[in-house]
Amino acid sequence: MNINMTIIGQAIWFALFVFFCMKFVWPPIIGALNERKQKISEGLSAADRAERDLVLAQEKATSNLKEAKEKAAEIIDQANRRSSQIVEDAKEAARAEGDRLVAQAQAEIGREVNGAREKLRAEVAVLAIAGAEKVLGGEVNRDAHGKMLEQLAAQL
Repeated sequence: MNINMTIIGQAIWFALFVFFCMKFVWPPIIGALNERKQKISEGLSAADRAERDLVLAQEKATSNLKEAKEKAAEIIDQANRRSSQIVEDAKEAARAEGDRLVAQAQAEIGREVNGAREKLRAEVAVLAIAGAEKVLGGEVNRDAHGKMLEQLAAQL
């Protein structure tokens, strides 16, 4: 056996093997590698998009939280102002009611004072007539001396 023939045979078979691999084995492996490369690339770009979306979502959530806090502070401020207004209105109503009650009480006191004065005048008139009768020792005619008694009562 000749070593040259063996090397040439092996070279031919190796060339056939390489041709067979390049024709039938290599394209599916390259296709699978390219497909895998594309999937990895898509996964990385999706991860980048997801990271950007996460940052945007966090910024939006922070913005929404800030707006909610501002609205809550505004609502609390409005509620405080409204409660102060209600308290002031209640105080004003209480003052007005107190003033009305004081005026009503003063009017009632005035009526009672006037009634007491009239009653006192009538009693003084009766006492004055009784005193005059005793002093004069006779009878004083109420009808005859009515004008004089009214003047006397008016002076009291």
